[in-house]
Amino acid sequence: MLNRVPLNEALLSTVGTPERAEVLDSSPRSRVWRVRLADQRLVVVKQVTDGGDTGADADARFAREVAGLRLAGRATGPAVAPALLATDASSRVMVLEYVNDLGRSDDWMPGYAESLARLHALTGPSDAGALPVWSGPTAADAESFLALARALDVPVPPKVPHELAALLERLDPTDHHALLHGDPCPGNDLRTADGVRFVDFERAALGNGLVELAYFRIGFPTCWCAMSVTGVPLTEVEQVYRTTWRGLTGRDVPGDLADACAGWLIQGDALVERAHRGTVDQLARVPAEDFEWGHVSARERLVHRLGVVADMTRDHDHLHALGRLSSALADRLLERWPKLRPLPTQDARPWG
Repeated sequence: MLNRVPLNEALLSTVGTPERAEVLDSSPRSRVWRVRLADQRLVVVKQVTDGGDTGADADARFAREVAGLRLAGRATGPAVAPALLATDASSRVMVLEYVNDLGRSDDWMPGYAESLARLHALTGPSDAGALPVWSGPTAADAESFLALARALDVPVPPKVPHELAALLERLDPTDHHALLHGDPCPGNDLRTADGVRFVDFERAALGNGLVELAYFRIGFPTCWCAMSVTGVPLTEVEQVYRTTWRGLTGRDVPGDLADACAGWLIQGDALVERAHRGTVDQLARVPAEDFEWGHVSARERLVHRLGVVADMTRDHDHLHALGRLSSALADRLLERWPKLRPLPTQDARPWG
């Protein structure tokens, strides 16, 4: 097993000699080992692989994760990510601090929200260029959303195209420099005695933290384990996030959460796992077929998101027409496919 752990001489001289290694579960885009060193310390070795990408894409993911981890390492007080101990760019290998995950907790979200806010608050305008800017919805996404309404014979209010164009402008990440994880899903978080630490920063970016705070409302859009958070738990986690951010930065969270949720709604690629993103118009598939990712179908994800945006925009100054369209679309989906299920609640989050 040890001869399969990709530690070159430079890494060995930095972190020490491995004594035993165990392969850990990981995505198809990486290989991960838990390694016990000769001095009995535990570390994690991660190698970013092609995983269907080109070599250049894998290099970019490695560089992105390393940059994200280094920025996350700025945290004072409780850490928000494992420490990055050493890297070898030639083989796309990083050696990380081993973090013992305490596992299941029924009340997992407040700590998650606090660490998310602490992560986002670590960077600012002086960090521009340290990571790619967040990639949000485009004009093509907006047009696909309107085409979906037409395909389902749902009338589009005349103001909606203008509202969507203005939404895209407001979601422009240029003036925002929060350190975004890029995929803050259950499973990419480790619960420790000092708080939650995030792992897998391959999609780290700079942008507005609200696009990740929105995960709680919009159903964890980049995650296989989509879930619904409502009522008091939702109010609590959003308050924890905003209070933590304000305490660290001295100002309120910029932007509009309704905008962030609407942005996730119109992105068809947020209906499928990463390997299928950018391949076809995913929203165009919805009228003809339902497709599962994890234990939830695309139509079920979409109905949830439509309902969230409809509820958030009833009295919204800039998204009122989009809210009415969202409500009508949700109704139409449920009329045509009445067996669609609501998303699982936060109590059903996977632990592994």
